[in-house]
Amino acid sequence: MNAAAQGLVIELQQQHPMPLHGRIEAAPGELLALVGPSGAGKTSLLRVAAGLMKPQQGRVQVAGETWCDTAQGLWRPPQQRHVGLVFQHYALMPHLSAVDNVALSLLQRPRAEREREAARWLAHVGLTTELMNRRPAQLSGGQQQRVAVARALAREPRLLLLDEPFSAVDMMNRQGLYRLIADLRRELAVPMVLVTHDLHEARLLADRLVVMDAGRVLQSGRPEFIHRAPRTARVAELVGIANRWQGWWEGGDGSETGWGWLRWGDGAAARRLRVRDKGRMSPNRAVTFVIPGDALTLADAYTAHEPGHIAAHVDSVRHQGEITLATLTLAVAGGQPLTLTLSGRERRGLEAGQALAVAFDLAQVHLMPLRDAPEPPEGAPASRPAQAAT
Repeated sequence: MNAAAQGLVIELQQQHPMPLHGRIEAAPGELLALVGPSGAGKTSLLRVAAGLMKPQQGRVQVAGETWCDTAQGLWRPPQQRHVGLVFQHYALMPHLSAVDNVALSLLQRPRAEREREAARWLAHVGLTTELMNRRPAQLSGGQQQRVAVARALAREPRLLLLDEPFSAVDMMNRQGLYRLIADLRRELAVPMVLVTHDLHEARLLADRLVVMDAGRVLQSGRPEFIHRAPRTARVAELVGIANRWQGWWEGGDGSETGWGWLRWGDGAAARRLRVRDKGRMSPNRAVTFVIPGDALTLADAYTAHEPGHIAAHVDSVRHQGEITLATLTLAVAGGQPLTLTLSGRERRGLEAGQALAVAFDLAQVHLMPLRDAPEPPEGAPASRPAQAAT
């Protein structure tokens, strides 16, 4: 049995009460982050996993046990699923102390044992003995969320679900909670699913991202892979890739396998770039393309004529501690915007109004088909003779 089958597998196909389509997997000890806009179906997917919502068609399997299979008429209620849930707004009982809130997860045990176990979990998440005896209103937001995490863990869950658990916590406390989750990942051999709107948070904590939109799973994979190779332009938008443009894929020219021509713009401002051809796209079609920030390098303005270099001027520079955010306009396709996050020597001396060039690592350009593709731009023939990259 593979690792995913020993962890979490969810398959869904439904239209009502809201569309949910796709498959997700998480191995034991793996943290999966669900990202996407409001209404994408992230929390609904969590509700299905927890048994709080029954899908029209679907299957939920955890640690080799089937919790739901609509095709076979199988349905395990929430109280039999051993799920740990951590909510955005804590969901603590205001009249109970922290230790008594955690003890609620242990009602099947004798009272003295419940209190000892609750105190043990609270200590594990970093609460002192004095704080354990306070009620939620006497605790900070970060401390309340630690109580909620301890309560979820006290259930000895086979699956841990985190529904935007840090959004109501200030940034200082949030950093401490990030470290707590990172520590728990190393200790717990259960799959974990995090719902978040914060892309930085998702990249920081998750082993894999699941990008959702309108109830559909659009792409799943390691954060660095999705950012370098989003499946569609919509995925690129949802994961926050700012530098994405439209062009025309001419295809290979037969001179070298694995390379082809991308036309960017038309007329006098057009450029043709020799980029990787992954063999997944037919020639002569409109595309969206992206390139990761670490494949872009600033260069002197006089190099703009060199292959893979494009002239640019700096529109604005914002220094933010150890990084600098720069916006540029590229001298291609009528002027295209470029956003860069710079650190180290590259940001020294950078000023608004400065003329320079941007060197593209063309091997890192990633192409995606464009829906409702327009006609070829004027002057873009079906094929071109081989020539040096421009």
